[in-house]
Amino acid sequence: MKKIILALFILLMPVMVSAEELSPAAASSVLMEASTGKILYEKQSNDQLAPASMTKLMTMLLIMETLESGKITLNDEVLISHNAASMGGSQVFLEAGSKLKVEDLIKSIAIASANDASVAMAEHIAGTEGAFLAKMNDRCKELGCSNTNFMNVHGLDENNHYSSAKDMAIIARELIKHEKILAYTTIYEEYLKKPDGSSTWMVNTNKLIRYYNGLDGLKTGFTDNAGYCLTATAKRNNMRLISVVMKEPTPQTRNSETINLLNYGFSNYKVKTILDTKKILGTVEVIKGKIRNVEIVLKQDATNLENINEEKKYTYNIIVKPIKAPVKVGDIVGKLEIIESGKVISNFDITVKNSVAKANIWDLYKRNLNSILIGG
Repeated sequence: MKKIILALFILLMPVMVSAEELSPAAASSVLMEASTGKILYEKQSNDQLAPASMTKLMTMLLIMETLESGKITLNDEVLISHNAASMGGSQVFLEAGSKLKVEDLIKSIAIASANDASVAMAEHIAGTEGAFLAKMNDRCKELGCSNTNFMNVHGLDENNHYSSAKDMAIIARELIKHEKILAYTTIYEEYLKKPDGSSTWMVNTNKLIRYYNGLDGLKTGFTDNAGYCLTATAKRNNMRLISVVMKEPTPQTRNSETINLLNYGFSNYKVKTILDTKKILGTVEVIKGKIRNVEIVLKQDATNLENINEEKKYTYNIIVKPIKAPVKVGDIVGKLEIIESGKVISNFDITVKNSVAKANIWDLYKRNLNSILIGG
């Protein structure tokens, strides 16, 4: 009987694999769970290495953030400069003086890893490639990427241009918060139509999007110095993983070791949703609001990473600061603390379910009058 119990225990234990077994050929690698940012596996993940075209993860992040801010739109036309058109390496052969839409250039970057499109978008957003590059490095610092320094926006080898597997995972995690990017990184092939009537056939450099269940991005890279690199992301059963491998010797090992990392994560871990964004957490007064009270909800699902065989129990605390109008959906008005075994293990932002405008003098007069009448 003891032997049977022991055998069952061994079968139910998570598969613990050494770094050499998961990514023996990679110089550096990491596996991260996206919702929590927890590292599930790493090998030399802080080593500073050439990232090649994985650099474009940050380029795409700044593009998506600029789109979300409303400063540019997908239909804006971008004038292609001589500088952009002269880029070597991976490209879609843009013509200087021509104009393409922002969306076409994003697709060119996401699908074909186009250096010329990357520079064109950098110049469109920041005026010059150098100004955009400064924004890239500033954003790295904001994200806590301490082992990254970019010298260009596309990833061609250059002195002092480096990143790490962990930093790449951090940047990728921020990028996929803009879910629209995944609609582009999952396109396997498409023709880029140009103003002169010609077309360029674009084929995705990330072949795994066709073969690995749940994989929908993200960015490959290769130079002689960097070797073969890949930042990948896949989602199954409510859990999204991000894997990074750097300086692989061949595209085959790049793909196989990425699969090893993702399989390890999906086989050993799960994400438990404790509270979702549909749950009404309560009602809070809005000071000088057009309406007096507003319901509050989570800005994102409250989740926790668990071993595949665990069933943990959680409680939570709601901490909300005074809300003053105007307040809009997405504004952070408090925190939800997740508690497990008596300890706070994480916290999540709370926002309002509906936007509330500031009350005008007439609104406040009617409210005060109503209070007097009811009170009397």
